[in-house]
Amino acid sequence: MTVNFKQKCCAIGIFAALALGPMEVSAKDTGPNILLVMADDLGWTDIGPYGGEIDTPTLDALADSGILFTDFHASVSCSPTRAMLMSGNDNHVAGLGTMGEILAPNQTGKPGYEGYLNDRVVSMAEVLKAAGYHTYMVGKWHLGHTEGRLPFDRGFDSTFTMLVGGASHWDDRLGILPMDDPALYAEYGKLTEKLPEDFYSSQTYSDLLIDKIRSNHGDGTPFFGYLAFTAPHDPLHVPEPWLSEYAERYDEGYEVLREKRWSNAKALGLVPREAPLPDFQSVVEVWNGLSDEDRAVEARGMEIYAGMVDAMDYHFGRVVDFLGDIGELDNTVIIFLSDNGSNPFYSEDYPGADDPEFVAKFDHSFENLGRPGSNYAYGPGFASASSGPLDRFKLTVGEGGIRVPLIMSGPGIPKGKTTAAFAYVWDILPTVIDLTGSDYPESMDGRSILPMRGRSMMPLIDGSSETLYKPDEFIGGEMNGDKWMRQGSFKATLVNPPYGDGNWHLYNVVEDPGETLDLAAEMPDQLTVLKSAWNDYADEVGVVPAQ
Repeated sequence: MTVNFKQKCCAIGIFAALALGPMEVSAKDTGPNILLVMADDLGWTDIGPYGGEIDTPTLDALADSGILFTDFHASVSCSPTRAMLMSGNDNHVAGLGTMGEILAPNQTGKPGYEGYLNDRVVSMAEVLKAAGYHTYMVGKWHLGHTEGRLPFDRGFDSTFTMLVGGASHWDDRLGILPMDDPALYAEYGKLTEKLPEDFYSSQTYSDLLIDKIRSNHGDGTPFFGYLAFTAPHDPLHVPEPWLSEYAERYDEGYEVLREKRWSNAKALGLVPREAPLPDFQSVVEVWNGLSDEDRAVEARGMEIYAGMVDAMDYHFGRVVDFLGDIGELDNTVIIFLSDNGSNPFYSEDYPGADDPEFVAKFDHSFENLGRPGSNYAYGPGFASASSGPLDRFKLTVGEGGIRVPLIMSGPGIPKGKTTAAFAYVWDILPTVIDLTGSDYPESMDGRSILPMRGRSMMPLIDGSSETLYKPDEFIGGEMNGDKWMRQGSFKATLVNPPYGDGNWHLYNVVEDPGETLDLAAEMPDQLTVLKSAWNDYADEVGVVPAQ
């Protein structure tokens, strides 16, 4: 693959120019274009605007030209977050009360546990298509695996999507667990076994989105483009030059990296200067207690992961360049976020992934890490480092699992602004509706549609309010038995083993985002209020505990 670094710099220059003064919007009768970009399993401090050392100039420039959120939240894993993003509703309402891959027998068939985006909600694409938008999607869907439940069936005009939770980033379609091997892909609502030539996920998805936007450009119709990267989700794969870019950069280990990112986040004002650094979870081995061989593998995994993030930023930059080249960038709202925090799994931790027949499909040699045929995930140590000042990681309701990056830029968005207001992934759709002047339907195709639970973030964006939710309001969530409930700065959490003790705890996550000081004994009444609010929430959305 030929890499054009001049093109990468061009995207930075475009964003920098936009950040110099008020954005001039082209005189159009239509609403702005919407470019929704989602990273997969990206940790809170993995990118430059949040204190990361990985080279992410496109995202750095996006933050400079827009608004950065420091207290934005998602669910603990892929599909529940994506269901909320698409629907503006709770995952238990939208069909992904838990991931379809791990539905318990007593949950199967229950409302909200369909394992796909259900008919009680509409998707963002359906809303914008009804408003007259072209709608395009490339990348990871994970909201339905069978024909009739694909993005093409939920409002997207043009699609090329991976349907499963994770898979090889090359053209071999190797899955990360036996039940998803070979990985399923779909195009225009039909399953396909054919991947584009020279497939590499971040490059190919960006190429395809550019092609889709180009196909209708100039017809006077705005577009909604959903670029759902599968990077940096494992398996950790990246081509040169990124495969070698971070060599020896992480040899000091995850403890040192985490402390650096904690310090950087404080220096940037993203967390309080007094915020303590959380301890590593017991599942993380002390770096100096590892063998030389294990340290080398761990460090190499983080090098490849960093390269994946860098490559994702580069290919995202190519899309930005393209929008600038065709004169659409100044009329495009760009929204970038991650679906959850960093992934603590090693590859063999996935269900069935230690089966000898499945393992034999891969080349697990050190020399092959990051290349086709490898299957490696970087584990809880570097996942903790990716969380920086936050506690825990994906699959938990710790802040490292559910607090994620969100950056927005474009017409109607202020430049160089940071907000510390709490917001939630279900707030994206109401915000897009406000930005585009679209309408949310009460019914569609003869079926009743439930109202959204999210609310527009425009008061935060336009400066009319410093908060989106009142201090006495309750917002909470659940997935796979882990529970959380937020009221103002207080958050109650219950994290099950192996990443928690299965008991309720109470934290002030504004002052202590690392959840280091449990206030449960000191403030029992506050904890009782939050636990009661969680029970009310569970009844309202229909939580069905697995049995």
